[in-house]
Amino acid sequence: MFRLEQVKFKEIINISFMEISEGLITGVIGASGSGKTTFLRLLNKMVSPTSGKIYYRGQELSQIDSVSHRREVMMLSQMPIMFDGTIRENLVAALQIQGRGIPDDEKLLGVLKQLALRKDLDENTEKLSGGEKQRIALGRIILADPKVLLLDEPSSALDDSTEDFIIDMIVTYARENQKTLIMVTHSVDIANKYTDERIKMEDHR
Repeated sequence: MFRLEQVKFKEIINISFMEISEGLITGVIGASGSGKTTFLRLLNKMVSPTSGKIYYRGQELSQIDSVSHRREVMMLSQMPIMFDGTIRENLVAALQIQGRGIPDDEKLLGVLKQLALRKDLDENTEKLSGGEKQRIALGRIILADPKVLLLDEPSSALDDSTEDFIIDMIVTYARENQKTLIMVTHSVDIANKYTDERIKMEDHR
C-alpha cells in the first residue's frame, strides 16, 4: 500500500526502502526520538520528505491532493484535537467537514459503547480526561471510515486496565472492516501480540 524509496526528512528520518502491506496491522516500535511520529506524519502528508519518494497505492504521494489523501489516510495523534462543544459535536466533526451525512444518536452511542465510554452525547468535552478525549478522537476516525488508520501511541493516555481492551477493539475493528492499521506503540509486548508486521525505528532508520 505504501512504498518508500530513499526517503529522508531533515535529520529525523532516513529510509532506503520500505513497503507496507495493505490490509495488515503494522506496528512501529523504537526509542523515544527515533522518528516514529514523523514517519506517520510523512504517510499522512502532514510533512513532505526532504528527499526521496513515497508512493500510496502506486501513485507518488506528492501528486495526490492532500485533503483527499487525508480522507483515506487518517491519523490519531498522542494529543488528539478536541473542538469546543459536546461529545456528539466532536464525534461528527470529520463528517461535517467532509460534507457527509450525520449518523443518528443510536449509532453514536454504539460507537461510545464500542470504546467503553459511558457518557452522554451532550456532555461537554472539556470535562473529559485525557484518555477519554483520546477515545472520542478514535471514535471520530471510526465514523469517518478511512481506508488507513495511523495511530500514534493510541493507548498512551490510558491506564493498564483499559489499554488492552482498547487496542484489542481497534485491531478487531481493522480486521473486520478490511482496514490497514499502522500503529506506533511504546510496548514491544503489544506489537508482538497484535501486529502482523513490525517496523523498528533505530537511529532514525
